[in-house]
Amino acid sequence: MSTVAAGNETAVGTVQLYIDGVGAGDAAKLEQAFHPDARMYGAVDGQRYDVPISEMITMIAAQPADTDGSFGASVVNVTEEGDAAVVTIEEHGFWGVLSFVDYFSLARIDGSWKIVNKTFAQTGGSLPAS
Repeated sequence: MSTVAAGNETAVGTVQLYIDGVGAGDAAKLEQAFHPDARMYGAVDGQRYDVPISEMITMIAAQPADTDGSFGASVVNVTEEGDAAVVTIEEHGFWGVLSFVDYFSLARIDGSWKIVNKTFAQTGGSLPAS
């Protein structure tokens, strides 16, 4: 996992709040990272998850990404200009089996970076059949 100083003084610091929050199922960290009107778009095994971010936070609080100690994430790209940024991360071991590339759009609002959109692509693994 990448490590960034606590807080969200930088766009990457805000994305680190996401990484820490999603791994542990920490709704407070996720709520700190995301703008309340943010949305998430993507699919897992062909099922779309185009939802308000509050639904993602509820889902992750109930089932954190790091179910077996294998979850990890790293920042692979940062583009920042003024009060706008895009941060790309790679995740592996999500729920023990899934890998993703996440694209976060961020805006600096009143001096604080907030994730305003998460778009993801599943790049590996598959959920067990239920």
